Amino acid sequence: MLRLLCPWKRRGPGAGWSSLYLLKRCLCTMKLQSPEFQSLFTEGLKSLTELFVKENHELRIAGGAVRDLLNGVKPQDVDFATTATPTQMKEMFQSAGIRMINNKGEKHGTITARLHEENFEITTLRIDVTTDGRHAEVEFTTDWQKDAERRDLTINSMFLGFDGTLFDYFNGYEDLKNKKVRFVGHAHQRIQEDYLRILRYFRFYGRIVDKPGEHDPETLEAIAENAKGLAGISGERIWVELKKILVGNHVNHLIHLIYDLDVAPHIGLPTPSSLEEFNQVSKNVEGCSAKPMTILASLLKVQDDVTKLDLRLKISKEEKNLGLFIVKNRKDLVKASDSSEPLKPYQDFIIDSREPDASARVCELLKYQGERGLLKEMEQWSIPPFPVSGHDIRKVGISSGKEIGALLQQLREQWKKSGYQMEKEELLSYIKKT
Repeated sequence: MLRLLCPWKRRGPGAGWSSLYLLKRCLCTMKLQSPEFQSLFTEGLKSLTELFVKENHELRIAGGAVRDLLNGVKPQDVDFATTATPTQMKEMFQSAGIRMINNKGEKHGTITARLHEENFEITTLRIDVTTDGRHAEVEFTTDWQKDAERRDLTINSMFLGFDGTLFDYFNGYEDLKNKKVRFVGHAHQRIQEDYLRILRYFRFYGRIVDKPGEHDPETLEAIAENAKGLAGISGERIWVELKKILVGNHVNHLIHLIYDLDVAPHIGLPTPSSLEEFNQVSKNVEGCSAKPMTILASLLKVQDDVTKLDLRLKISKEEKNLGLFIVKNRKDLVKASDSSEPLKPYQDFIIDSREPDASARVCELLKYQGERGLLKEMEQWSIPPFPVSGHDIRKVGISSGKEIGALLQQLREQWKKSGYQMEKEELLSYIKKT
C-alpha cells in the first residue's frame, strides 16, 4: 500500500499555484521487499551501507535501478545518492582504507568506491544552478526532493532506502503502474535543461508504455518547440539514445513521431521522400533482434547518406560498414527465385568475400528483407572450406603465380556450381581436363 506522508500545500486563499508549489508534490512511500531487491545485498553493499550509517550520512538507491526494481527486474547497474559531499565521502573512504577509482566524476559530485571486488558509484544530491541545454553547473544539497526535481522523468526520480522504503515525490510509482511517461514538472523546462531528454522521452516511451500514440499533447508540443536544441548535442550522446529507440518497442510509431515533430534533421537523420521502406523493414525485423543500423539503413537512400550519418553521430566502424553493406546490397543480393537453393546467392557472396564478418552482415540483410526462413537456414549453415590450395596446383606441374591464381578462381567457380560438394581430387582432375 502507498502511504501519504505530506499533503498538498497552497499559498493562501485565492492565491494561484506558483511554479515552486506546482512542483511541491506529495511524498508517497511504500515498502519493497522483493527477491530482486534482496539480491542486491552483496557483501560489498552491506559494508557500504554500514559505513554510511556509522558516519551519519544518508544513502539510497536512485533513479533507473529503483524503476527496474519496482517493475520486478533486477537492475544491471545500480546508482546511489547521498547527502554526503564528495569531500566527506573521500575522507570517509580513506579513513576506512577503501579504494576509490575513476575520479573524473568528482566535479559533478560522483565518487566511485571499490569494496569486495565491486564498484559502487555514489553521487551527492545536487541542484542545477545554471544549464545551457547540454551541461549543468551544480550545487550540492541535502534535500532529497530538490534532487528529484532536477531529474528528467517521474519514473526516474524515485529513491529507495535499504530497508525497502520508497521515496517518491512526483508520483513516479503511479506513472510506472499506469505505464505513463511524464517529465518532472514542466516539460519545456526539463527539456531546455538538457535537450537530449527529448530522445530519452522517446526511449522510455518504447520501454514503458504498452501502446503507441498515448502521449500528452503538451509534451509533444514542448518537444516540437525545442527540437532544434538537439543540434548542439554531441553525436555520440544522440547515437546512444537513438540505438535504444531503434531496438525498443513502438519503433515505427516513434520514428514517425521524430519526423513529424521535426526532430530528425537535428539528430542527423536524412529526409527520405517517404517512410515506406522504413515501414516495411520495421515490420520485417519484429522479433528478429536486428541491430540498430539494420533498421536505420531503411531511412538511407544511398551510401553517401551513411557517410553523412557517421559524420554527425560518430558511429563505429562496424556499424558504418554494416550500413554501407545493406544500402548497397538490399536490392541486388536477394534469394534465387528460379532455384531449389534460394539461399545460394547469399552463400556465394560469403564465400567470395572471405571476410570474417560476412556471415553476420548477410544475416542482418536477411532480417532487413524479412526472409525469416532463410535467416534460420543461414544461422545453421557453416562455411565449407575450399579444398584446393596453390600448393596443390603446384604439385600438378604449374608454377606461374599468375596462372595459379587464375586456376584457383576457376576451380572456386566450379566448386560453387556444385553446391560446394566437389572434393580436392575432382577439382584437380578438372585442371588436367582443361
